[in-house]
Parts: sequence; structure tokens; C-alpha cells
Amino acid sequence: MDFIPLSDLIGGAAILAVGLFSLAALTITAFFPKARTAVFVTALLGAAAGIVFAGYSFPDNQTAFSDMLLVGGFANFYSILFLVIAVLTMVLSAPYMEKEGYRHSEFYVLVLFAAIGMMMMGASGDLITMFLGLEVMSVTFYVMAGLFRAKLTSNESSLKYFLLGAFATGFLLYGIALIYGTTGTTNLIRIAAQFPQAFDQPLHVIGWGLLLIGLAFKVGAFPFHMWVPDVYEGAPTSVTAFMSTGGKAAAFSAFILVFSIPMAMHDPRMTTVLAVLAAGSMIVGNWFGLSQTNLKRMLAYSSIAHAGYMLIGIASASPVGQQGITFYLVSYALTNLGAFGVVMMLETEKGEGVTYEEYAGLGRRKPVLAALLSMFMFSLTGIPPFAGFVGKYYLFASAVQSGLTWLAVLGVITSLISTYYYLRVVVYMYFRDGSAEEPSLPASSLAAVALSAAGILVLGIMPSLIFDVIVSMF
Repeated sequence: MDFIPLSDLIGGAAILAVGLFSLAALTITAFFPKARTAVFVTALLGAAAGIVFAGYSFPDNQTAFSDMLLVGGFANFYSILFLVIAVLTMVLSAPYMEKEGYRHSEFYVLVLFAAIGMMMMGASGDLITMFLGLEVMSVTFYVMAGLFRAKLTSNESSLKYFLLGAFATGFLLYGIALIYGTTGTTNLIRIAAQFPQAFDQPLHVIGWGLLLIGLAFKVGAFPFHMWVPDVYEGAPTSVTAFMSTGGKAAAFSAFILVFSIPMAMHDPRMTTVLAVLAAGSMIVGNWFGLSQTNLKRMLAYSSIAHAGYMLIGIASASPVGQQGITFYLVSYALTNLGAFGVVMMLETEKGEGVTYEEYAGLGRRKPVLAALLSMFMFSLTGIPPFAGFVGKYYLFASAVQSGLTWLAVLGVITSLISTYYYLRVVVYMYFRDGSAEEPSLPASSLAAVALSAAGILVLGIMPSLIFDVIVSMF
């Protein structure tokens, strides 16, 4: 009888720990439906255990489960990032769900299940592992988007996401099949060993193209972005926050693994396609962001634009680009979680509190909240001394180093365009009069938002705090 090697169990300990705690939380939910606090605490403990185990094996640089899973460095860094996002999401969501009248505890179980899928994607040493992680995360998001079953907008967002997501999954899976058919393996390291000879086969190139379509859909990149505004607006705000940060980070971690790290991807055809996707995402996201009056839809188009900025790092096919994406994902996650956290605190159970007009005068009514939201808008714009500026600098620098100067120039121009709709929120808060409901601000949510704001400020002033760690991973 063969046993799983101890080294494999230690390497996968973070995922296994989160899985065990998620099953424990699910069991509590099944037998004690009203024990919401117990489920919440169990979910937080599960995420904390995952962070501890990922930190323990961080120095390792090996594989587990027959090269299916990467251990240490890159994989563990992203695992910690996903779990931190999950913790902040749960803390922000607890009072929001209570306010919305959603008193079921399975939400926290779903967050852990989604985190498991994300961790599998970020640790993928094989295309099959990546696909399994992607599907675990995606199916969970389909359910979470329709969590408020009594609201038609929530049902609509779930259905749209499911139908389009299933369609994109078909492209991705067929792409994996073609790559396997032309190389005889789905292991990324073994596929990399056949580069660039395998690219002489048309079916192999088509396989990578289909794989690119599937991943581009998951990050919300042009021209596979049409689901983003409707899903972000209709889904519960806490789900939107988690989807736009954890989901995007997971998809980009897979992007880096598949298109950069093992492949040393310098095929000019793939680079050109990636550069076009990046340019289109930046233009479309920022252009349509200008006309939005709903903060959730504005952040949705912003998400498309930021996918474009990060795709610059993939198109550059350089270590600087990969490092820039990783740093940018950290800053973007903190920024977007904070921005959506503010929306959660101000949004009413009737769905009000999400338009620009309803933020008018917030600087006088809630000065602390207005100041925090302003910081997030500045970071998204790329204004120093916030982390968003540093992230964009590294991404644009990677484009210049790789001879894609035109892409860096376009990034700067579109960033200037975005200044209008980001700073428009600040103008409404401080220079427009308005009256709205004065909701109470939960201490836990306010603390989570303040922590996110402190994070983007500290990383903007001292990026070396995590950038040195990121450089060591590539």
C-alpha cells in the first residue's frame, strides 16, 4: 500500500488546512444553522492556519504530488495574499450581510472554498491543477453572485456570470486538450522543455490561443469583459469586492505561471496578442468609466482598465514585468477591498448609497470615511505616495525594457484619462452639497478599511518591504 509522502503533505499543508476548516465550518452550518458566529470564527481560523502553513514552507523551492503542485516562494506568496483577501472580505462582510438581512452562514464557507481554488491556481505546476482550481473558484463565485435570491439583480448577475463563464471554460479546456495533444503532457515544466519547437505546430499555437481566451475572460480583459459591469453591479457588494480582488489575483497568478515563468515566453505572435489585449483593456475600461454614475459600475470598468495595466507585465515577458504584476496585485487588492468596504458601509438595504450623487457632502458628514475613500481613489489613479503609483511604474518600466514603449505611453495616457472619474468621486464628497442617510459605521469594517488604507500608504512610501521578497521569487 502506497502512502502519500510526508514532504507532499507538508507542501500542500496550507491548502489542506483551509480545506479541513472549510469542511468543519460546513458541518457546523448543516447541524447548527443559526450558529453564524461559530462559522465565522471557524472560517477566520481556517484562513489564519493557511497563512501560518504557507509562511512555514515559504523558503522551500520544490514541487509536490508528482509535480502537480508548486511549493514555496511564488506559490506560497500568492496563497498568503489570497487568504489575507479572504480574511478582510469576511470581516467587511459580516455587518454588511446583517444589514442586508442575509442571516445564513454559508457565505463564509463559500469564501474558504473559493480561496482553496485560488490557492490551487497560484500553485499550479500542471494545467490540470490550474483548471481544477479555476473551476472550484468559478463555481463558488457563480453561487455567491446570486446569494441574495430575493433580488432580481443578484439573480441576473449570477446567471450571466455562469453562462458566459461556462462558455469561456470550454475554450480553456479545449486549449489544454490541444496542448496535451501536441506535447504529450500537461505539466508546465515538461511543456516548457519543448519550447520553441512545439510552436511550429499550428494546433499548439491554437491551443495557447484558446487558453489565453479562457484566462482573459477570468481577469475581465478586453474583448472578454462584457460580463464585468453587470455582474459587479448586481452581485452583493461583498461578493463583488472578493471577486474583483481575489478572483483577479488568482487568474493573474495562473497567467504568470502559464505564460511567463515556465515558458520563458518570447514567441512574437503571443507577445503581440497580449499587447493588443492590454491596450484594448486600458482604452475600453477607462473610456467607459468616464460616463458612469454608479460607483460599483465605475469600479467594474476600472477593473477592466487595471487588467490592461497588469497585462503589460505579461506582454513584456520579463522578470521585471512579473514582479510588477505581483506588487500591483497586492496594492490593487488592498485598494479595491478598501473602496468596496466604504461602499458596503454606506449602501442601504434598499440598494441606495452607490451613486455619485449620494456621496455628495460625505466629506462633512463622515470626514474619516471620505478621507479613506479619497486615498483609494488616488491609489487607483496612480498618484504618489500610494502603492498604485509604484505598481504602475514597474509595469510601465517593464514595457520600456522589452521594447514595448508604445504600450507604456498608452498606459500613461489612459491613466491620465482615469483621473477624471476617480477624482470626480473626491469632488462630489468635498465640493458638492448633499443629504443622505447617516448609517452607523461598524467598528470591524472601519478597522479593515483603515488597515487597507494604511497598507497602500506604507507600500507606496516603502515598497521594498515586500518588493525584495517578490524579487527573490523570480
